[in-house]
Amino acid sequence: MHGHRQPPQTPELSSSESSDAGSVYDVDSKLEKVLLDNELPYFKRNLELAAASLGNNGIQLLAYGLMLGMGSAVETLCGQAYGAHRYSMLGVYLQRSTIVLTLTGIPLVLVYVFSKPIMILLGESTAVASGTAVFVYGLIPQIFAYAFNFPIQKFLQSQSIVNPSAYISATTLVVHLVLSWLAVYKLGLGLIGASMVLSLSWWIIVVAQIVYILRSEKCKLTWDGLSLQAFYGLWDFFKFSVGSAVMLCLEIWYLQILVLVAGLLENPEVTLDSLSVW
Repeated sequence: MHGHRQPPQTPELSSSESSDAGSVYDVDSKLEKVLLDNELPYFKRNLELAAASLGNNGIQLLAYGLMLGMGSAVETLCGQAYGAHRYSMLGVYLQRSTIVLTLTGIPLVLVYVFSKPIMILLGESTAVASGTAVFVYGLIPQIFAYAFNFPIQKFLQSQSIVNPSAYISATTLVVHLVLSWLAVYKLGLGLIGASMVLSLSWWIIVVAQIVYILRSEKCKLTWDGLSLQAFYGLWDFFKFSVGSAVMLCLEIWYLQILVLVAGLLENPEVTLDSLSVW
């Protein structure tokens, strides 16, 4: 019975480690931009750079904001469960959130698939819209990496486990740079190669964090394995997750609106290129 278990030791953070916790959260929340910013220099033409900028800041931010916001519900629930010594519920909330976010990702796939006509409908040029569509096709697997990654982040953070995510992110960044160079520069895969590497990098992070949860003693009490209980109350959990996402989505999507408007200006390749380095 979980009620008779000794509570896991909560790491006591020194002042420097406490400040690191905040910076780790910033690294996690900005990882998408870091990965892409280190990928953009490989594009030699204005059109490719504009398409990548519009695809990442115009289309991808839709999924990023929604998934990150909905995944934030886990932080509240896991924090409450951890404080109440209901350790097994942390794993249940993690699985439940992953299920909800995975289902949410299905309609987002349609947005990615039909990104070209959507961009043209919004007034973007045909050339930029076509390049954007190619780029976001490779980002489709990334949607479902988000569905795993953000709940996992909150699951770990609610237990004051932050350093593993930082180490994993830093290692993945190095791998990402090498793979991007190979895909775009050596293999000449262009936009689709760059976006596929971006998706792969996020999945590397997800797999590494899952391995950590399964093998770490710190997660021994909070992870009891897969549970059918995760499938109960999905609709209520979805509504709670959407409520958690509203404010964060508004904060993130303002940039998306700015990018879409920039694409409507004269010479959109130049304006979108300038936003990519902003």
